[in-house]
Amino acid sequence: MDKIELQQMMFYGYHGVLQEETKLGQRFIVDLSLSLDLTKAGKSDDLNDTVNYAQVYDLCRRIVEGEEPKKLIESLAEDLCEKLLNEFPLIQECTLKLIKPDPPIPGYYQSVSVVLTRSRHEE
Repeated sequence: MDKIELQQMMFYGYHGVLQEETKLGQRFIVDLSLSLDLTKAGKSDDLNDTVNYAQVYDLCRRIVEGEEPKKLIESLAEDLCEKLLNEFPLIQECTLKLIKPDPPIPGYYQSVSVVLTRSRHEE
């Protein structure tokens, strides 16, 4: 399956379990891999035959920066995948890595993250 990937999208949101996370906010980074058939777009050179990645970015930004804060990044990642699959019918599978680079926990580490893969199910 072909893929469109958006990597290292950075947003500022107010998600977290601790009060300072929901009050002060923090950075979130999203890596996204969208599986879909790009054959038609490759032949037609028409934006209508693919997924507009500017719209994908905007949807991710609206969810991370503007919607109701989530306690868990697992829940935020699930919401992102669900809305991407609902909004863009050409996407067959979504793999999303949600990175929290600066969680308020003691110790030395680069970041914490969750990775989800969700597919469109035929009924």
